Amino acid sequence: MSVEADKNLTERLAFLEIDQKTCKTLNSLRPTLGELLGGVLDKFYAKVASTPQISGFFNGKPHMAAAKNAQMQHWDKVSKGTFDPDYVKGVTAIGKAHARIGLEPRWYIGGYSMLMTELVAGMLVKHWPFPFGKQHATALGEKLGALIKASMLDMDYSISVYLDALEDRRKQLEAERLQFEADQRLAMEHLSRGLEALARGDFESRMETDLPDNFKQMALDYNETVVRLNASFASIRRASEEILDGTETIAKASDELAMRTAKQAAGIQESSTALQQLSVSVGQTASNAERASLAVHDTQQQARSSGDVVSRAVDAMAEIEKSSTEISKIIGVIDEIAFQTNLLALNAGVEAARAGDAGKGFAVVAQEVRQLAQRSADAAKEIKRLISQSTNQVNEGVGLVSNTGAALGDMISRIDTIHAIVSEIATAAKDQATGLKEVNQATISMDTLTHQNSTMVEQTSAETRRLRSEVESLVKLLGQLNTRSGEGDMPAGAERRGTASRKAA
Repeated sequence: MSVEADKNLTERLAFLEIDQKTCKTLNSLRPTLGELLGGVLDKFYAKVASTPQISGFFNGKPHMAAAKNAQMQHWDKVSKGTFDPDYVKGVTAIGKAHARIGLEPRWYIGGYSMLMTELVAGMLVKHWPFPFGKQHATALGEKLGALIKASMLDMDYSISVYLDALEDRRKQLEAERLQFEADQRLAMEHLSRGLEALARGDFESRMETDLPDNFKQMALDYNETVVRLNASFASIRRASEEILDGTETIAKASDELAMRTAKQAAGIQESSTALQQLSVSVGQTASNAERASLAVHDTQQQARSSGDVVSRAVDAMAEIEKSSTEISKIIGVIDEIAFQTNLLALNAGVEAARAGDAGKGFAVVAQEVRQLAQRSADAAKEIKRLISQSTNQVNEGVGLVSNTGAALGDMISRIDTIHAIVSEIATAAKDQATGLKEVNQATISMDTLTHQNSTMVEQTSAETRRLRSEVESLVKLLGQLNTRSGEGDMPAGAERRGTASRKAA
């Protein structure tokens, strides 16, 4: 034990008034404490097991049993009254263990309180009742005082070691903090110089890697980042130049497209106007065709009516022809009667002549009858001639009417054909007018879309020119950076690490 530790122990023993007499008194309590400690520690560890805040420091019952055995050995040494370097070493180990596991002093102060309560109660039970007399009371007080002093010394060392351990840890952390701050200042100085170089656009500068261990990886990461930025900005510069060329091409193409779109819009507008006029004309044609179809239909109906009239006229003339034939037959009969009457009158005249004067009157009558018969025959012949002439005329009229009926039938057939054709023309013209109207609407829509496209092309052309101006500014800005033009500047390990980090993400 060091001189300082020996001095501390001597001071503690003196302040607590633990002398040889106290040590002997403790030694005299050894049997009693040996009897009491087993039950007291059982009760104590049962309390520990039921307290969640401290039961977690033990890994089950075997661990508690080992701790109880260590406590028995420690209190056996305390009861011997041998407060020597071994005692200090043991109690120091206990205090450091408490500090290491984070057991706060409040828990083992409470534990000491419980142990002392049980031990004092046990001792009183052991030594009560005692004979009246000051000597026995004084002896019991000395025993209890010795036990309490030893317990307080034990608690003092445990708490002091715990606090010393905390102080050592604090000093260690403070030293580590100061060292870290010094290392951090050094690293920040190097990082600041690197960032200043980056602010100047110098991507060729690198950060020194001869730094404390905590910041070496930072320097490596910084340098790798600069290498990546160098390669990235070089690629961006090349891409910007290519974009600049592309935007120039796009601008020319956009201007040309705008001109073509404008011409197309003008052409479509002219086509739309022509289609509108054609649509109006076709609409009028469809209307005229529809009116012509109606007129042809009316003519068709009138022709059919005329055909019916001619048909009835043919039938009437046929009846007239039939009647004329019948009349001719009747006239023939009359003519035959007149002929027979004439023969009879002739015979009567011959007989009257033979009769002489007696037959003169009869001869006159016969002559009159003969004349009447002759006139009847002449009239019958004339009627027959007229009827024959009428029949011929009727036949001729029937032929003419038949021809007229045939002509009307042919005309009706042609009118039907014309009506069908005119109807088809009217339908086709109507469909054509509808189709032209739809085409006209589509052309108007196309004209609108073409004008919109023309506007969009003009906007695209303007945006392309603006983009080209922005890219030119970007290229000028990138030209101020000190970079190498090559993607091979990136270290091989950097690409692999980047790929691995992306896979991990």
